Amino acid sequence: MMRDIKHHLTDQLLMAYSAGTLPEAFDLIVAAHLSMCDACRAAAESFDATGGALIEDLDTAELSDDSFAATMRLIEGAPKLSVPKPRKKGVLPGPVQDFVGGDLESVKWRSIGMGVKQAIIPTQKDATARLLYIPAGCAVPDHGHRGTELTLVLQGAFQDETDHFGPGDIEVADEDLFHTPVADIGEDCICLAATDAPLRFRSLLPRLAQPFLRI
Repeated sequence: MMRDIKHHLTDQLLMAYSAGTLPEAFDLIVAAHLSMCDACRAAAESFDATGGALIEDLDTAELSDDSFAATMRLIEGAPKLSVPKPRKKGVLPGPVQDFVGGDLESVKWRSIGMGVKQAIIPTQKDATARLLYIPAGCAVPDHGHRGTELTLVLQGAFQDETDHFGPGDIEVADEDLFHTPVADIGEDCICLAATDAPLRFRSLLPRLAQPFLRI
């Protein structure tokens, strides 16, 4: 269902997602946004089609005689995938439910202070994905970025120095942005965030806790 989404994924992120070059944590947040946003999903499909057309124009390559047997050996030796629980309508988009094992009742929150909670989602180590719970009216400590941070709003909304972000909106932050996200008063805010480098905090306490909280 199309929502009133103002802040979308960039073409660069959509192309990287289509090409399969994003970290797994970023893949998750892009997939979650695409499940909420008709406009970005249509753009992603167009990039997929363009990539497919380019592949069709490539010259064919000769395969070795044992290519098929080698491929079958890799398939047979791959770990068996667990069957994901059926998705249900809730706060978490389907791709996130697949990682968490359900909706919010399946999330194992951990307090990080001032009422704010997080749940780190296990992904490959080149980036980190986490769910954030910010009580209504509360702020996340002011921070900057050593890399890229993607933040997708799933419930509620937050305001920072750049704009207001509601459900389905995604904020793309880089080294130039230093901000203090504050959840709207009307409802607790739940976000999915992904970072490829540690954050930069001005305050001492967040800096001391940073290695333990993996933020």
